[in-house]
Amino acid sequence: MKMTNTKQEKENAIIVAVCTKKGDALTRKLDEIVRLSESAGLNVVQEFYQIIKDFNKATVLGSGKVKEIKDYINTCEAEIDVVIIDYPLSGSQMKNLRKEFGVKVLDRIGLIIDIFASRAQSREAKLQVKLAQDYYILPKLSEFQGTSGRFGNAGVGMRGPGETKLELNRRVLDKEMESLKKQIEKIKSQRQATRKERLKSDLPKIALVGYTNAGKSSLLNALVKENIYADDRYFATLDTTTRKLYLSDNKYAIITDTVGFISDLPHQLVDAFSSTLEEAVDADLILHVVDISLSKEEGGQKEYQANMKVTGDLLDKLGATKNRIVVYNKCDLLDKPILLKNDEILVSTKTKKGLDILLNTIKKNLYIEN
Repeated sequence: MKMTNTKQEKENAIIVAVCTKKGDALTRKLDEIVRLSESAGLNVVQEFYQIIKDFNKATVLGSGKVKEIKDYINTCEAEIDVVIIDYPLSGSQMKNLRKEFGVKVLDRIGLIIDIFASRAQSREAKLQVKLAQDYYILPKLSEFQGTSGRFGNAGVGMRGPGETKLELNRRVLDKEMESLKKQIEKIKSQRQATRKERLKSDLPKIALVGYTNAGKSSLLNALVKENIYADDRYFATLDTTTRKLYLSDNKYAIITDTVGFISDLPHQLVDAFSSTLEEAVDADLILHVVDISLSKEEGGQKEYQANMKVTGDLLDKLGATKNRIVVYNKCDLLDKPILLKNDEILVSTKTKKGLDILLNTIKKNLYIEN
């Protein structure tokens, strides 16, 4: 993998939200793909959407929508660099759309993988993301090779972990993937051994989980009084962070911040999540952090409730079903009070409101006397 300078001006992007099934919330889908695009460093110039009834196998989008977007690109004052389609595309669909639009085309999966590539810090995370990229690119290799034109192999969708330029040779990719798998297995074995030692500890274990950008890292900072990196963007941190949390009377717990969840997580990235998800399964207590300020309602459901369901469903699939507390973060942004259940707490990491109640609840749930 060759080193390259990826620092450049923001690329101008058009985003296209795609609704294909009953119950898809259009506003939520638009908001999320815009946030993802901005997190990838793109400048979103225009938004389109398509509600698909008759599926077009060649382009996913209908011919009328393709023409509408194409006309916009040709008449837009700003030069459009990339079109983001909020739907998984095959290599041929990507090729057909790129031919129609005359610019680079990337789907939701490629966009999320690109964000992961720019955020990965630990060696394991970088290897996992690189492997996910290779799995994603291999069947679409000819489309990523592009041409020598402006939608060739540069910018969003082409960034590798650690400022590396992606290799676009099939034989090299196959060889690289085998090497990556071996390196990852070795690191997994080492991590599992370390985890087993930690599980032997008498200290109870807490896992912070939640939708991306819910404020997990900020809550960890507030609880342990540190300044671990946190930012207001999707997937600001990918690597797990573990700290010792003081409770009272010389009693402590181990608390781990995990990577954020998102709807329609690309299957290529499931392994990249595996190490952090194990923390949730093994935890004595799960703090499910929710951004309560996301109160837009669509289809009879508020955005924060939809985010909660995505996280809750994934935790259920993992078997992490016991001893959960829902921590509604950003309560300082609420314009009216809400009714809480027994396992729900309102906090604000900004104003520190509710943190004392949360600590007392943690102690109670871990059976540590005050």
